[in-house]
Amino acid sequence: MAQPESLARLLNGRRAAIDATLPAAGFVAGWLAAGQSIWAGAGVAVACAIGVSAWRLRSGEKPRAVLIGLLGVCVAALIALRTGRAEDFFLLQLFTNAASALAWAVSIVIRWPLLGLVVGGVLGQRTRWRRDPALLKAYGMGSWVWVLQYVVRVAVFLPLYAAGQVVALGVARVALTWPLVAACLAVSWWVIRRTLPADHPGLRHPVGA
Repeated sequence: MAQPESLARLLNGRRAAIDATLPAAGFVAGWLAAGQSIWAGAGVAVACAIGVSAWRLRSGEKPRAVLIGLLGVCVAALIALRTGRAEDFFLLQLFTNAASALAWAVSIVIRWPLLGLVVGGVLGQRTRWRRDPALLKAYGMGSWVWVLQYVVRVAVFLPLYAAGQVVALGVARVALTWPLVAACLAVSWWVIRRTLPADHPGLRHPVGA
């Protein structure tokens, strides 16, 4: 099976994961520096998000994806400002990880694994990979690794959020973003390679598509 590339390279996981941690780290830094001021933390977080968005746009990323990321940070900041609880800055992330775990699990059950949709979209295949039983099975098995990733995050974030541990939530956000994404990409790639037959031509060449 000819597989010269990896999921990390195809999905550009490292840059996206690192970018996602900057606003959260900025929130905690601003919150601490200003004597636990939510306004200061929110301001730094939004400023970081704007900077990341500008850099992404200059790198040629699609405006829609950039704006979604910026909007997410703004909503998280507004929630914390509205409730007056700094830990609520991480509430949106807690919900999105729980929802993502459910969505990925459902996609596998209905035989539309999200990993296949993502990789197929990146490769310009749309849904042609679904006509290849081996690829369909491999993407389904690999998608379970991503379900586990979101479950791990929820399991870590939920008790920290309940205890109001703002700094620990910020540290967990950083620790469970790029390192966890890197592990998820590596393991799901290994699962795909182990699941596909040895003579399969690879992700770019669905059989029968």
